[in-house]
Amino acid sequence: MNTPIAPQGRGTPVKVLFVHQNFPGQFRRLALALRDDPGFAVSAIGKHGCPGLPGVRLASYRLHRAASKDTHHYVRAYEHAVLHGQAVLRLLLALRADGEQPDVIVAHPGWGETLFVKEVFPHARLIHFCEFFYHGSGADVGFDPEFPATLDDRARARSRNAPLQMALDLCDAAIAPTRWQKALHPAAYHPRIRVIHEGVDTAAMHPDADATFELPGGVVLRAGQPVVTYVARHLEPYRGFHTFMRALPALLAGHPDCQVVIAGGNGVSYGRAPHDAADWKARMLREVPIDSARVHFTGTLPFADYRRLLQVSAVHVYLTYPFVLSWSMLEAMACGCLLVGSDTAPVREAVQEGANGLLCDFFDHAALAERVLAVLRSPHDYAHLRAAARATALTGFGAADGT
Repeated sequence: MNTPIAPQGRGTPVKVLFVHQNFPGQFRRLALALRDDPGFAVSAIGKHGCPGLPGVRLASYRLHRAASKDTHHYVRAYEHAVLHGQAVLRLLLALRADGEQPDVIVAHPGWGETLFVKEVFPHARLIHFCEFFYHGSGADVGFDPEFPATLDDRARARSRNAPLQMALDLCDAAIAPTRWQKALHPAAYHPRIRVIHEGVDTAAMHPDADATFELPGGVVLRAGQPVVTYVARHLEPYRGFHTFMRALPALLAGHPDCQVVIAGGNGVSYGRAPHDAADWKARMLREVPIDSARVHFTGTLPFADYRRLLQVSAVHVYLTYPFVLSWSMLEAMACGCLLVGSDTAPVREAVQEGANGLLCDFFDHAALAERVLAVLRSPHDYAHLRAAARATALTGFGAADGT
């Protein structure tokens, strides 16, 4: 942004409209801050059923139909985007008919919701959250040799950029969470994109030496015990679940007192479900023998339990393809976790080997087990990394690059 957005004067608050199909999504902290500032008037548009925020007026939409199964599969994502854009367009027209005129529209363009914003409010300043730009190679597609990408996969990935490219043309300014995510976008648009991570709540996510976590069977784990944690929205290869599971036999054998807690759902957020099992948990349990008395699957956790799990962690493992960086990694760092992360681009931007965490080859499950065991055997030798991880979460990382 070349010119800062600021209140226009007493009695004339800046009108900010957020657009996100799962509002608030990444805009939660920003929306709350603006909601509580008398210099701003905040409203939002989201898909029916989105969480919303107290005190923020929300208009919701439903799609009048789904993308057609007969549409070419390269183009289906674009049709999906147009349908979302059309649904939001109807809401925008209704807002204009009621006399609404937002000054600023902050939106995630990933679902196509803002494709037609400028047709209704051409003078509103449109700020896009540029989370990811797809590539046929060099990022997530084709990264994992266990799941090789076909030419069809690569072509379909590139086709998914059509609405994102349109969004880049439409917006007045853009934000990317990390330098790597910005770099994925076409170079011609880089001057328009600033690197500003949406952040995590470091007041809520903090170390607690007295924390406890109750396992599903009633056993209570305490901070200071040899507890290894792994968290993902869903247990799947994109977040290295297969690598983590393959590390468990050596890890359990190498430290007979450690407990492993795995939190996450059994669906698929990214990539594909396994063709030979109900989900990736079932697929990996068939491959990897584990001791169910020491390896615990919690499913998706309520926030308070999730925080306690991170607070009792002796070693937290975070693995990811070259893809969007998870909040859970930064929240683990905010809780002072000793982080062992994959040596992949988005992780390296926040974690420096031996400075605020440890890195390991994404695919090397034997090396992963050894890194975790080293920490469990000599936790005091690595204690300084916990404080450094917390400091990274507090001060931020990947500061804006001036563009």
